[in-house]
Amino acid sequence: MNTSKIASRYDRFSKVYDLFESPMERRTFSKYRARALSLAEGKVLEIGVGTGKNLPYYPQNVEVTAIDFSRGMLEKAEKRRRELGLKNVRLLHMDVQNLEFEEDTFDTVVSTFVFCTVPDPIKGLKEAYRVLKPGGKAIFLEHMKSRSKLLNLPLYMMEPFMKTMLGTSMIRETQDNIKKAGFKVERVENLFFDIVKLIIATKPPG
Repeated sequence: MNTSKIASRYDRFSKVYDLFESPMERRTFSKYRARALSLAEGKVLEIGVGTGKNLPYYPQNVEVTAIDFSRGMLEKAEKRRRELGLKNVRLLHMDVQNLEFEEDTFDTVVSTFVFCTVPDPIKGLKEAYRVLKPGGKAIFLEHMKSRSKLLNLPLYMMEPFMKTMLGTSMIRETQDNIKKAGFKVERVENLFFDIVKLIIATKPPG
């Protein structure tokens, strides 16, 4: 499925997206976000801001540029940004596969539950790597394929439904993809078995 088709599905789904995810958000995802975003520093690029669920969790002293390829999702994020009164956040319509920034621009790159949906995840990750400063930090909070065949059974069952609805894959090998894009993985925390992970990676200096 190409990028424009997926973006248009998110445009339509943006009206009910928060309602759809609210049970998981309240129970677990909000805690995961708080943990991940507390690690952000300096000039930050958030990839796939969606409806802005991460915005309340950023440290006050960071400068955030947050992008999304769906205008519908960005409208929701802008509403949330205004309600929170955040002056240190700007929102831009942009595709991670084709970032419009110079290389070595950001101190931190953030992605939460995004690379399950990017049509070409390696291309998107390489773009994130390009715009991160040498020595910079990448924070990935992502769900992915498990190493357990038993745990993968429900993921494979959900795959056709999620692919059709939003172009999302439940069985991406995102940790491996992060390494393939050039990042050095520094730390991995399994948050929900080995399906939901917090991955801290860096762009090696030089």
